[in-house]
Amino acid sequence: MSRLKRVHKWAAAIVFMLITMGMYLVPVQPAAAANEGSVYVIPVKQQIERGLTSFMERGFKEAEEMSAGLIVLEIDTPGGRVDSAGEIATLIKNSPVPVVAYVTGDAASAGAYIALNANKIAMSSGSMIGAAAMVDGRGNPIEDAKLISWWKTTMASAAESSGRNANIAKGMADINETVEMPEIGITKQPGQIISLTADEALKTGYADIIAGSTNEVIAWMDYSNQDVFHMQPTFSEKLASFLTHPGVMTLLLFLGIAGVIIEVIVPGFGVPGILGVASFILYFFGNYVAGFAGWETWLLFIIGLVMLAIELFVPSFGILGIIGAISLIAGVVRAAYSTSHVALSLGIASASALVAIIVVALVFKERGVWRRFILSESLTREQGYIPIEDRDVLIGLTGVALTPLRPSGTMELEGRRLDVVTLGGFIDSGKPVRVIKTDGTRIVVEEEIG
Repeated sequence: MSRLKRVHKWAAAIVFMLITMGMYLVPVQPAAAANEGSVYVIPVKQQIERGLTSFMERGFKEAEEMSAGLIVLEIDTPGGRVDSAGEIATLIKNSPVPVVAYVTGDAASAGAYIALNANKIAMSSGSMIGAAAMVDGRGNPIEDAKLISWWKTTMASAAESSGRNANIAKGMADINETVEMPEIGITKQPGQIISLTADEALKTGYADIIAGSTNEVIAWMDYSNQDVFHMQPTFSEKLASFLTHPGVMTLLLFLGIAGVIIEVIVPGFGVPGILGVASFILYFFGNYVAGFAGWETWLLFIIGLVMLAIELFVPSFGILGIIGAISLIAGVVRAAYSTSHVALSLGIASASALVAIIVVALVFKERGVWRRFILSESLTREQGYIPIEDRDVLIGLTGVALTPLRPSGTMELEGRRLDVVTLGGFIDSGKPVRVIKTDGTRIVVEEEIG
């Protein structure tokens, strides 16, 4: 009997050990998510412009194609173009896939508008949403009453569509708006602008949850963290983002303008021309990939270059040159996302290029294209040139007609070729002729009869 007890004890110990080892070796399965489908995460962590719109369009298309169950926008932006924000908002509203805006930093200005169009808003601690007053390219408040009224209404409509208080959105958009909501701690006087912290947004209903990570947001929406796709920009999109940086854009315009013009006025090098054309191609490529430029900008650029080249060799009183310059400038401006920014870049690049062109022209003046239009050698007496004031000494001298004089032609006099005219008669070549008078630049001759 004691032996049987010992067997039972050993068996119990072995079972216990097996159960314990199984707990460590077999992973615990997470609780199944209530919603099925992958999660597509799109970063919105740059200034809002047309390049971001193209990026977002690709993201929403890919999410729909992969039958994603949820799209999460990770937002941290200072704002940007209102028209681009409107295009992104339309993407969100028309998306068949639910969209959650997760504010990880700032959702300022146009960024707040994008967030308000999402189905849900989550915010991280330390983030903010609001401060959506419209400003110009220099950061100064816009004072156009109609434009402000439109933007305020647009913000309010976005807030109402997701069940949020429209008055708060108006206070975010209009610095002159008065908002009195003491029951939720919001009081705004003219001259102030509303921006909400994560806690304030949660209290006022402008945030649905405060989350510490994207995974926490995904779990909150009852989706699994096992099937999450984080969208990344392609190499072309990264290159376009670099090329459309204002500083890089200015450098490309400088190299393009200076390189092409230097190649034209100092031909034969090749390097300036190649560098100039390559810089223009990179400028237009960056803006094209970013979604700023279309095929028409390439056409304007090519027409401009052709017109300027033709003007150099077929003078048209400046008409072709003016058309070419206008075409080039129009192509450059239309290719950029901001007229004010490209105007500044173009101005700086043009001024810098002008200085570079002048320096190169002075250094290589002996090789310049102007040599075709400027007399580079002085005419001397040895070459047959006789100043006007000295031509009276020819009167009475005799030479030979080298060409028929009908009545003008050429004679040879003491080894020099002179352009002469008769008094109206014709003299055959080879006949002796005598200078009878000079009249300014004219040398008048008659046939010498021996």
